Amino acid sequence: MCGIVGLHLREPSLEPRLGELLTAMLGQVVERGPDSAGVAVYGDPRLSPPGRTVVSLLGVTPAEAEATLPGTVAVAADATTVVHADGDLLAAVPAALPHATVIGSGTDMAVLKGTGNPVELADAFGLAAVTGWQGVGHTRMATESAVTPEGAHPFSVGPGQCLVHNGSFANHATIRRELRAQGVRFDSENDSEVGARFIAHQLEQGAGLEKALRLLCERFDGFYTLLVSTSDSFAVVRDAIACKPALVAETPEWVAMASEYRALDVLPGIENAHIFEPEPEEVYIWRR
Repeated sequence: MCGIVGLHLREPSLEPRLGELLTAMLGQVVERGPDSAGVAVYGDPRLSPPGRTVVSLLGVTPAEAEATLPGTVAVAADATTVVHADGDLLAAVPAALPHATVIGSGTDMAVLKGTGNPVELADAFGLAAVTGWQGVGHTRMATESAVTPEGAHPFSVGPGQCLVHNGSFANHATIRRELRAQGVRFDSENDSEVGARFIAHQLEQGAGLEKALRLLCERFDGFYTLLVSTSDSFAVVRDAIACKPALVAETPEWVAMASEYRALDVLPGIENAHIFEPEPEEVYIWRR
């Protein structure tokens, strides 16, 4: 049992409130995942300034990142250090910081992860002050791997991409072996990372997001609700049985998804929203 929340803003006037709203949503699903939490936020000028490349790292301090990656600015967010600079930061990190784990990269997205109470983590991240057009959050109850920042969601393994997952993949070990044989590397033993790597691999091979998610439904066994985001998309899909909870609410100003209604009830205009439960194995995508 884990908690998922996500918010895709259509109305630019709401962008200054992205972090405030995402914080309120995350606070409503703490009981679903009290051991760790993480968020991915799109468009915050402090974490991902326009025109700069961004990497989110575990295992390094901001001072260490700035000292070893010239021309960078590093921001601390609990266990995560977010670094931005001109040029290809992702290519520079392995040589400069070989002990670091990259948990997110792109030009407009920052990923923040940590262990402990999700409400306390949101405060440590400074989440309430974040602005932008899209955010995804997760509270984790670990079942498949250790409680570590690396094992927390979201899993972001492609540029601007992230995945959060409630459920479990029964055949993740088999698919992990197949992906490794194709040169895909892994940072954790978490089954959700296998799903994220599978989607990223499909996107690299030229599939669109909808096709990648349909292929995941064909290939993966288990019970799952997934929220997958990219720099311009917000997508939801559930397994064939759809036993893991999910609700979507939609208004002209925003689209939101959550594991429980109470996480949607904190949003402005919820009383006028179209609210529905996603159908099994149907891919829902909203684009910026």
